Amino acid sequence: MAMDFNFMMNDIVKQARQELVDGGYTQLETAEEVNEAFAQPGTSLVMINSVCGCAGGIARPSALHSVHYDKRPDRLLTVFAGQDKEATAQARHIFGDDHLPSSPSFVLLKDGKMVDEIGRHEIEGHDPMSVITHIQELFEKHCNEI
Repeated sequence: MAMDFNFMMNDIVKQARQELVDGGYTQLETAEEVNEAFAQPGTSLVMINSVCGCAGGIARPSALHSVHYDKRPDRLLTVFAGQDKEATAQARHIFGDDHLPSSPSFVLLKDGKMVDEIGRHEIEGHDPMSVITHIQELFEKHCNEI
């Protein structure tokens, strides 16, 4: 019996997307959706989602648990690297030249401009609690009390 790799990956991607949406993140799938969401005033946490085993398995739970904090961004957004290529490319374009593309990763925007980020190298090989703490440090630095 042969396993259909694409069928299996579609199921994994669907679960990885839904996990964040269920946790309050807005999925951005097109460049237009990225432009509209990033144009909003205030703060936004953008998670660049990925099905990468080690880092993705740490990043998604960290994204979900980090928002249980006294300060948090106005919006929770996500693009899916490798899946929604147009949206991810547009997000990375808006992040600017200082952004090193990596997935999964987190970018904090203020009034549509990147003010901070957590790259894959700060996720992979780290325990989820240290990533949660790092995200919350960004909230403390850039976000208002809820």
